[in-house]
Amino acid sequence: MVRTPDGDVLLDLTGKQSGRGAYICPDINCLKKARKAKRFERALSCSISDELYEKMENTLLQAGNNG
Repeated sequence: MVRTPDGDVLLDLTGKQSGRGAYICPDINCLKKARKAKRFERALSCSISDELYEKMENTLLQAGNNG
């Protein structure tokens, strides 16, 4: 996930988007723990929408990384 210089928060699967990035392992359980502890919010200094969390979860599930 990355917060761009414009302040947008995007899901960045390539890790090449410019801006402030936050990373987790590609495991649904890691995502759930990070969401519960608000780790992305702290790392990026902004709020993360439920829609973006749902997109991340769906991406991990589609990739077969369901822990």
